[in-house]
Amino acid sequence: MAESGSPADKAEPASKRDNVERVSAGDVCRIARQLATLLRAGMPLVPALSALLEQLRMAPERKLIRFGRQEHPLARVMEEVRDSVNAGSTLSGALSKHPDVFSPLFVNMVAAGQKSGTLEELLVRLADMLEKRRHLGAKVKSAIAYPLMMAAVAVGVVMFLLSFVVPSITQIFLEMNRALPWPTRALIWTSAFIKDYFILIVIVAFATLFAIAAGYRTKEGRLFVDRSKLKLPLFGDLFLKLEIARLTRTLGTLLASGILILDALQIAKGVVHNTFIARALSSVKDSVSKGDNIASSIRKTGLFPPVVFHIMATGQIGGNLEDGLIDIAQMYDREVEITTKTLTSLLEPMILLVMGLVVGFIVLAILLPIFEINQLL
Repeated sequence: MAESGSPADKAEPASKRDNVERVSAGDVCRIARQLATLLRAGMPLVPALSALLEQLRMAPERKLIRFGRQEHPLARVMEEVRDSVNAGSTLSGALSKHPDVFSPLFVNMVAAGQKSGTLEELLVRLADMLEKRRHLGAKVKSAIAYPLMMAAVAVGVVMFLLSFVVPSITQIFLEMNRALPWPTRALIWTSAFIKDYFILIVIVAFATLFAIAAGYRTKEGRLFVDRSKLKLPLFGDLFLKLEIARLTRTLGTLLASGILILDALQIAKGVVHNTFIARALSSVKDSVSKGDNIASSIRKTGLFPPVVFHIMATGQIGGNLEDGLIDIAQMYDREVEITTKTLTSLLEPMILLVMGLVVGFIVLAILLPIFEINQLL
């Protein structure tokens, strides 16, 4: 089992971290799987790391378009890891020197695999977990990005109509000097406001986004936003399910790898993206350190559905808590997939309906004066 002074805890401070190009989760996942495959084939660790380094350095040569010699951002990191291992360091110790690339979860699982002599097995398990987590996160992002893109296009179309198309048409009505229906008057006022204050509207919109982004970077601001995200209609339940799936899969995998419960909770806290839930996990860790069981500690937070802590309690009684956690993760994986499909199929017609109503109002406001003029002729 991993001790409290695990390599992840001895990682260099943020100020001394590698200044490397951003490495994707997919790259790290591939490293874990490829290294496991090489070790299973019987290759010693240092030659296996050298083979990975050669693979990373050859990768840019296969690009169709490239500007000069571009080395894969992981190549330098893996070279330093290989050299450290060759100099006598453990693999987990070498990985912990690059916290920008290898998370405490990755490092601690490698350390557990080295201690138990099952490094290849744990690397495969780690790669599977990272792939599932990435796949689930991508589904949620697509469920959010699609309606946001549709809404942005709808707003853009309406703004274009009100700024450039409507004024040229309504000007004819104004020159007639006749009493206009209220929809037409409302349309003329809205169009004039947007046209006159368009730059101001854009500045206010960008300033608001900037203020929200700046506030999110503060501890209190991010806590407020993350708490609010869980209360959002439609999406709040989705965010909670995603975090539960991410948390339980990580905890289950860590416990199955032989890592102590307190260390597993600390690592899992870093995996959770929602700071409000992460703060709740801190209280769970404190309760467990005082002798409480994890199921009752999870229940006290009031954040998790009853099925979660009941399955955990049953797993503790049966001595297979890690299996129960993995079952919870798989259950919520399916629920997240179902929820994302439902949201996508629900929001698309809603956005189209709202856009149709707005465009319909514009058309109606333009046609009403025309109908009145025809009746008078």
